[in-house]
Amino acid sequence: MCRETFHSATVAAIQEGCKLGDELSKVRRSENPLLHCSNRPAGDMRGGSEAKACGIQWIFPFMTKKIKASIKAPLEKNAHGHEERDDALTDKLIELAIELRDVDLYATLNDDKTKALAVLRKTVRKCLQNAREQALDEALETVYEKDVKAYHVLRESVEEQAGTILLRRDSGPELEVNAFAVPMFVHTQGGLHTDQCFQDGDAFEQLRASFIEHGLESRHASVVLVSHAYHPDEMDRIGYCHLNAMVQEAADAMTRKKASMADAIVRSLSGWPPSGFAPDDQAVELRFLVGFALKPADDPFYRVPEKAAAADRYFEARAERFRKWTQQVTPLLQRCLVTDGREVRIDFLYQDLFHGAREAALIELSVLRVLTEVRDLFETQGNGATDVEAVIGPVDSDEESLLRVNLSRSAGNADLGYAERLLSRTESMESAIDDIADGLTAMGIVEVKIASAFDSEGCPNSVRPYRKR
Repeated sequence: MCRETFHSATVAAIQEGCKLGDELSKVRRSENPLLHCSNRPAGDMRGGSEAKACGIQWIFPFMTKKIKASIKAPLEKNAHGHEERDDALTDKLIELAIELRDVDLYATLNDDKTKALAVLRKTVRKCLQNAREQALDEALETVYEKDVKAYHVLRESVEEQAGTILLRRDSGPELEVNAFAVPMFVHTQGGLHTDQCFQDGDAFEQLRASFIEHGLESRHASVVLVSHAYHPDEMDRIGYCHLNAMVQEAADAMTRKKASMADAIVRSLSGWPPSGFAPDDQAVELRFLVGFALKPADDPFYRVPEKAAAADRYFEARAERFRKWTQQVTPLLQRCLVTDGREVRIDFLYQDLFHGAREAALIELSVLRVLTEVRDLFETQGNGATDVEAVIGPVDSDEESLLRVNLSRSAGNADLGYAERLLSRTESMESAIDDIADGLTAMGIVEVKIASAFDSEGCPNSVRPYRKR
């Protein structure tokens, strides 16, 4: 199942009383935006050998050694031979982001903006290659407080370069390597068990090959997958510099004929937290497939047409291929996720580059949390969905973007409580309200209304009926 039917499927799971993974009660909106770039489904890598690391199997071509020590990149030095301080890098990033606050990074720019953009990208690369995570984090946090537009410029540049590298060669086309993820909401009885995941090597190899066989990736591309279902906590622990090191390791594995070390990738397998599910619990858990794709940078397979109508057809065709792929690989993933014969249902979200996929999945997870809280509010007080009225709107606050759902009994207007959701720095309140309203409607709540805002006393202002756009 893919994105179009996701809300109705998860609402049905809520109504069936499914319990959600521990990550649902802990999730606070991720700070990673959904990038405005094409989804690039994975491709094929012929051959490959298995290695074991930390008790988890994963496949890379030409890689047979066990992974041991971590590799630390040397700090880059300035013209005087001294390490450039984090605060100097932070200040430079902020200054450049503010200078570029009003430009489209992918548009044709004048000479001054082109030069500024080149310096910004070079400085970001310096931070990534030399593990200057603190400089990147402080720059993003500081520029957000100063200028939101500049924040988006800097963040887009950091995330793009963290997850994508270019390989320039003396002969042949320029190559691009990027990290991608496929989010999955997995429904089981009793929850997933890490010792059961990815024990079927044949199913995993077929899963890897399926990306190209079903037309999701160019025939000129190569892909490796990590044989692990990443928990949201594991994804969150992968910082910008860590991800960039993972991409570099994957590039080495796909372009060199001798074994390569992959310490950063092994380090990313940091483990799931305890699930807390009882054997008879109906569980819904978020997991991610993570992989790396190598392809010619100018491959026409990924080129989006310039005209709007042609671009629409391009994305529609890609979405249809992905939908068919999910149907074909579900049995393979079921074999990869459980070994004891339990039934497994999987709801897929679209594949995207690493940060985009993580952001999209955490938004869905946050919506699901709110819907679960709303259901609990009216059910524990003896009400059905058709007996209640929901009012959705932003909470009046200068510090953060917070959405609230007020619930009351339709007859008598008795207050039943409320649920809240914190938005990310890149998410619009309008789209967040639409997501919650659609979920409430699918749940069976007929009276759904929108408030312009909730005041400091929790009272909704300017309430109107919700109409689906």
